[in-house]
Formats: sequence, C-alpha cells, structure tokens
Amino acid sequence: MHGPDLVSWLLAVLTAASGGYCLSRLRRAPCTPVPAPAATAPAALPGAGPGRLHTHEADLAEGLMGFGMAAMAVAGAAVPGEVWAWVYGPPAVLLLLAAARRPDRRAHRLHHAVGALAMTYMALAMTAAPGHAGHHPATGSPALTGALLAYFGGYALWSGSRLLSGSGGTAAVASAGLPRACRLSMGIGMFAMLLTM
Repeated sequence: MHGPDLVSWLLAVLTAASGGYCLSRLRRAPCTPVPAPAATAPAALPGAGPGRLHTHEADLAEGLMGFGMAAMAVAGAAVPGEVWAWVYGPPAVLLLLAAARRPDRRAHRLHHAVGALAMTYMALAMTAAPGHAGHHPATGSPALTGALLAYFGGYALWSGSRLLSGSGGTAAVASAGLPRACRLSMGIGMFAMLLTM
C-alpha cells in the first residue's frame, strides 16, 4: 500500500483485529444467525443448519479478508503481486460461482467476491507500476479504481448507518453490533487502500 507508514500500520491493526474477531466467531455460536427454513435444516446436529453454515462462511471470508488486508497494507510491495493475485483470485472465483449457483445469500457472497477481486486488482496494479524512494506513480485504471471507491465508500456509509440502529442514534455495539462494526472497519480499510492507489 502506498502512503505514510503510520497509516499502513493503523490500517493493518484495524483490519487484523476485525479479522481476528471474525475468525474467533467460528468457534462459538454466531451472533447474528441467518434464519433457515425448517424443512431444510438437518436434524443430526443441534444448532447446525444452512443459517449457521452461511454465518460461518461469512465469518471465514471476513476473517481471511481482514488478515489479508492487514498483510497487504504492511508488506504489500515486498510480496510479488502475482502471489497476492493467487491468494485472492481463487476465493473470488469460488464466491462468484457460489453466488451464481445458489440464490440464498447471493448479495453477501457477491460483496465478498468484489472485495477479493478488488484486492487482486490492487495487487496486480502494484506490480504493474512499482514506485521508488518515496515517489509512487498512479497505478491501475482510474475508472475501475473510482468505481471500487464508490462501491466501498457506499458500503461503509450503509454499514455505518446500520450500526446506528439503536434508539436516538446511539451505537448498538451489542452482540449484533460488533460484527457490523467489523464489517464497517473493513469497508473503511478497503476504501483507504484504494484511495492510496
């Protein structure tokens, strides 16, 4: 990531903390379960079912994205862009295929696919035009970068407004509010990474 080292490290701490929280949710019951139709929930495991699996899928995707964003913010230029493309490209393809195959949770999977594709795009753009000694040329397609900035800026505003769902506009940082706060911080982190391109 181009830009001041302090911003890179603060972004790394923020996204790693968000990623760590998302991965820690895999070990316990989900905070915001997705309701599953009673006819499709398997009876073999109590608490298991499509709703819980979707929540774990989201926690896994968000956790890996958080740690990946942290690593890319700090060590992005030290690792070849092709490596980052191989880290983010396959999950993006899998999420796109899952979204196309199953209509449930399609928007959530597409959001994660856009995030993985944006990380792939940033990695390949860094490889295409590396900077030197404090001078970092503009990289990537301005139109695509602008579209991704608009998407993640809009997502950050939308998720921030959902976070302020308490009475009188107070932040609802309870069991359902903390995952929303993590999603908000990763949306802001993605926006910041794109802004430095």
